[in-house]
Amino acid sequence: MKTLTTIELPAPSGRRRTLELAEPAALETLIAPPRSRIAYAAGHVVADPLRSSAGSPAAIDWDATLRLRHSLWNLGLGVAESMDTAQRGMGLGPAAALGLAQRTLAEAKSVGGSVVVGIATDQLDAAPHSLEEITDAYIEQLGEIEAAGGSVVVMASRHLARNAHGSDDYLSVYGKVLDAAKRPVILHWLGSMFDPALEGYWGAPTIAEATETVLALIREKREKVAGIKISLLDKDHEVGFRRRLPAGVRLFTGDDFNYADLIAGDEQGYSDALLGAFAAVPRFASAAFAKLDNGDVTGFRAILEPTVPLSRLIFEAPTQYYKVGVVWLSYLTGCQSHFRMIAGLESGRSILHLADLFDTANSIGLFPEPDLAAARAAAYFQGQGL
Repeated sequence: MKTLTTIELPAPSGRRRTLELAEPAALETLIAPPRSRIAYAAGHVVADPLRSSAGSPAAIDWDATLRLRHSLWNLGLGVAESMDTAQRGMGLGPAAALGLAQRTLAEAKSVGGSVVVGIATDQLDAAPHSLEEITDAYIEQLGEIEAAGGSVVVMASRHLARNAHGSDDYLSVYGKVLDAAKRPVILHWLGSMFDPALEGYWGAPTIAEATETVLALIREKREKVAGIKISLLDKDHEVGFRRRLPAGVRLFTGDDFNYADLIAGDEQGYSDALLGAFAAVPRFASAAFAKLDNGDVTGFRAILEPTVPLSRLIFEAPTQYYKVGVVWLSYLTGCQSHFRMIAGLESGRSILHLADLFDTANSIGLFPEPDLAAARAAAYFQGQGL
């Protein structure tokens, strides 16, 4: 392949802009989990490029998907499986999510990798459902994952959001699910910017009122709650919430806009990590934690903070389409052989957005082989007639 030093990217004017390719960032990564924080990357799934299409059942390239999990474990990162980054609720149905979780858990045992698995109520149809039915759906998935040897993340339920009539209904459902859990779980508070169907979650009209409901649940069931992932993209709220948690309950940041600050922490504490962003920048995350393990907060920030503008671009509104950016960068970095997604979700972002992602990723040296990244991006844009 001819050595490339520049690439021409589509521009808003309809013309092209020329970008110089940057050298890959020099990073010293971990080979074992970090000691300073708990860190999970929410992994995406690699579609079967020959069979994936909008409206079809999830067609997954299992070998490529599991190779991605191994690459995360090899960097010392844990895997958060079958969650929204894996297109849960946007192409990945409950049967495929369970199969993905079972395969990942089996692979994890072979290498000692860390895994947590999302559970939801997505086996239910869109009709109205009683709280008992929603509770049973959660508990069914809980039992399946625990039977496979996994620990769970209790994801937000669209069915509960539609059918609950107030905070007491949430407390009732979640209380019964936690009582059924055989090992402590991680709760997930996912904001409506990630999933508009979750507007008003926890049965409260404001974040402040919802906060009191969630804290009441955690305090009552603290022995069953290992932590909570908060994905509200609100740094100040997360810090305030973290300071009110009972001792021993961890805050896992899901803030893809402010994770560097939140993980670094302050004099009163820090957040651990469970992030879709880490699926896009896993080498940077690993190298940053290597610095933090040695007490080098400045070095940690120097590596991780430059990734935040890229993450903010990946997760810009409409935020639920952030998965497209994760897969695009996986393709450009050589982690997978194509840019296709289950359910045809690659159409969820514009060509200009993809070009901006290339530019921003290039600026931090994300691409281990800049020539490969440029050749793949140029060929893709050319295939779109650009």
